[in-house]
Amino acid sequence: MHPAQLRAARALVGWSRPQLASAAGTTERTLARIEGADTAPRDSTIAAIRAALEAAGVDFIAENGGGPGVRLRKGLEK
Repeated sequence: MHPAQLRAARALVGWSRPQLASAAGTTERTLARIEGADTAPRDSTIAAIRAALEAAGVDFIAENGGGPGVRLRKGLEK
């Protein structure tokens, strides 16, 4: 997960860092460090963050020549 993907995914669902931290079972500090590219997070941390955001309706788009991205699942638009 690219830091920009994490920031964009959080914005798509309208979650603050505290909300995502609670949903993913991690800390706000960890999220801030990942979003700022200040750390190489553990795979288990990324998996928990991704699972929380996917449960909220985010689809992660892999690198496909246009860069990694995120989108909100159809029907969940605000």
